[in-house]
Amino acid sequence: MKILVTGATGKVGQAFIRRFLAERGDGTLRAFCHNRMLESTDRLEVVRGNLANRADIDTAMEEITHILHLATCKETPEDVIDVTVKGLFWLLENCRQNPSFQQFLMVGGDAAVGHFVYPHPEPVTEQQKHMSYQGCYALSKVLEEVMLGQYYIQYNLNGCCLRAPWIMEKDDFKFSLSFGEDVFGGPRWIELVGTKKANQYVKSQTIPILLDIEGQPVKRNFVHVEDLVSSILKAVDHPKAFQQLFNVCMDRPVDYGQVAEHLQQSRGLPSVGVQAEYHSTWMDNTKAKFLLDWRPDYDLVRLIDGAWDYKRSADDPRKIWYPG
Repeated sequence: MKILVTGATGKVGQAFIRRFLAERGDGTLRAFCHNRMLESTDRLEVVRGNLANRADIDTAMEEITHILHLATCKETPEDVIDVTVKGLFWLLENCRQNPSFQQFLMVGGDAAVGHFVYPHPEPVTEQQKHMSYQGCYALSKVLEEVMLGQYYIQYNLNGCCLRAPWIMEKDDFKFSLSFGEDVFGGPRWIELVGTKKANQYVKSQTIPILLDIEGQPVKRNFVHVEDLVSSILKAVDHPKAFQQLFNVCMDRPVDYGQVAEHLQQSRGLPSVGVQAEYHSTWMDNTKAKFLLDWRPDYDLVRLIDGAWDYKRSADDPRKIWYPG
């Protein structure tokens, strides 16, 4: 087994590489890097290339049996077609013609089904129709799933898409609730409440409770990176992963009201409701649990406490590598 990992320097890529090398005694990895690089080891080869360049893809794919496609873009229109369309196309074209190829694994995103931008009156299953919201990122998630699915039809390709919501690690969740400029991802609370109030909330360590259009706390889907990596490791060579799409998320969505309640009880932090035009959603992960025998280890309390208790070392500063 020789796995090519695109997006190898991202949070999922680095976590997968660490876990694969620690937990799997067989197999080697090849990290396909573009801007940032990793250090090579005995079982990890590092190559540099551009996903939009077919020659780079063909070189990286030599002797590869499995692909883990993680490379993605956020709201960067100048890059998204090169990565999402051209990059994925050249990878899949190589796979269908490569005699060593065995399995294509891809991590998708719940942006393909609109996550909390659109109302979902029922649990979001793998049968939910595609419905990207405004911007290029959500559209790219739809294009990925559709292209991979068409290669199943056209060439009977052995593939699997693991659809993930917002992926958390380390202290990410804590900073997703910051009223300051150090906020991770969205919403950007400072834009919803104004600078003056936001500065006051930063000083008091106030926790935002995201409220839907009816004034109720929003329920939103998350997954911890370690749980996502566990699902990837389960899917590798799993016969029931053949041409399947799996929702990979926590068993229950995160309820912003319950987050505030836990932080008030455990750490004495105040909270405030913040009105927005988002909707509660509930991703159903039953299929992944049933077919892959996968289970998430992180629940609401572990996600919160893990983020608040995490202590960053001096050589591990918080960095946001992409907008959004």
